[in-house]
Amino acid sequence: MSEIFIGDDLVKILLVLVLGTAALVITQRSLTSLISIYAIQSVILAAIAMSLYSREATGSLLFMAILTIISKVIIIPFFLKRLLKVMPIKRDLEFRYLTPIGSIILATALFFVVYQAFSALSAALDAGPLFILGAVIGVSLALMGMMVIMSRKKVITKIIGYLSMENGVLLFSLFIAEMPFIIEVLIVVDLLMIIVLSAVLAFGIDSSVEAFHKRLNQLGLDFED
Repeated sequence: MSEIFIGDDLVKILLVLVLGTAALVITQRSLTSLISIYAIQSVILAAIAMSLYSREATGSLLFMAILTIISKVIIIPFFLKRLLKVMPIKRDLEFRYLTPIGSIILATALFFVVYQAFSALSAALDAGPLFILGAVIGVSLALMGMMVIMSRKKVITKIIGYLSMENGVLLFSLFIAEMPFIIEVLIVVDLLMIIVLSAVLAFGIDSSVEAFHKRLNQLGLDFED
């Protein structure tokens, strides 16, 4: 029984850390730091999945943790950092509609609204306090990611917002609506495709055809001249 309590406390600490990374994502201006924060957030999600696996021994949780580490901690941050090296900007200083302080206030309000909604539904959901807390933070993280997409102007920042939103969906599925592993694989494939397409559009929108091909070659995407 004490091991379960220790496991619950560990998951609660990890959930608080997820909220911390979400707060950093909505206020951070350095693009390099944004990518690193996303990688750290994904590591925490993998740790949560492993903690739940240790108490429930469900194989999909283990595979989800491994997939998260490979795709969201290694592959996606690697590609984004490589993309950032050839981009002329390194910081996203422009906020649309919201300032960093306004973003924090709105995110806090969203969290309490979601918490109140799930508190009212807790009896119908037939889930324990830990699972309700996980679901609340999962939905809140998804909403914060959506807020980043709407309030920031740079494409790479919007990509991080979309990735955070997907992390929120994953967190929610870990606690309330278990997502089939194959669906998570398909979502990760979609994420990779979205990142590649967004990068191509971001590079091509303000350049000639020749300059566009040169920039793609810098990314390792070879095109014939």
